Amino acid sequence: MGQFLIDLLKFILIFLAGGVAGFFVCRAYMKKYMKKNPPINEQMIRAMMSQMGRTPSQKQVNQVMKMMNKNM
Repeated sequence: MGQFLIDLLKFILIFLAGGVAGFFVCRAYMKKYMKKNPPINEQMIRAMMSQMGRTPSQKQVNQVMKMMNKNM
């Protein structure tokens, strides 16, 4: 019975270690992916502002891009 509990404890610890390692690997992969392929770019910001009836200046576009990058 004692050996069974030790084996069960090993299994649980290995399972938890794998989950933690998987989390950090996935997090690093997603950060790299988002940096390489940002979800929004300057053309999208210009199109969004144009649809709202404004002609955006480069300064406004830069401010929005800076806010987007700060939040990522």
